[in-house]
Amino acid sequence: MQKKTVRLVYISALLPAIIISVLYMFNKIPDWVIVVFLISFLLCALGWEIWFTYGLVGGQNVGDRRPEALNRAIPQNINWLLNSLGDSVSICSVGLLLVWFFYDFDTIPFESWRWGAFVILFIWFVGQNIYVELIVYHDQLNDNETSLSWAPLSPAGPWWNPTLFKIGGKSVKFQTQIPWILMTPIFYWLVIICYR
Repeated sequence: MQKKTVRLVYISALLPAIIISVLYMFNKIPDWVIVVFLISFLLCALGWEIWFTYGLVGGQNVGDRRPEALNRAIPQNINWLLNSLGDSVSICSVGLLLVWFFYDFDTIPFESWRWGAFVILFIWFVGQNIYVELIVYHDQLNDNETSLSWAPLSPAGPWWNPTLFKIGGKSVKFQTQIPWILMTPIFYWLVIICYR
């Protein structure tokens, strides 16, 4: 399981970044999209990834939450970088593509707020994060003896972290979902502003 997690983290962070960079060099991606990804990277890093990685306020650092083999494969000091890169280029780019696809490759959802586009982003952002919590990082997040730090986009911190629901005996917690719930409208407004 740990080898799969390591592969998934590196591939989801680096491969899309390489693809987007190559497409941008060949003028296949507009400048505004690159700006969206760069700002998204900063939002994810400063919004929760750095806080969760280092356990800055009331939480444990990632090195204490996961097995030693995983710590060697993904050192703490690059964990936040890989996760933020994966968030911005894998999660946000796929969200952007999904919206574009569902609107028949029209730019209308990027020109002004469309509730349909917001719902698409919300389902994708939260859905992928539920998958990550239940499957990828289950051992790091669901142990009652571990706690994640407070973060700007996780304002309740470890102090109020109810279980939202369970699937197959695995819990989905409030604290791990709230960053992507808050990120959805932030990201969508960012897209609209950058597109204009």
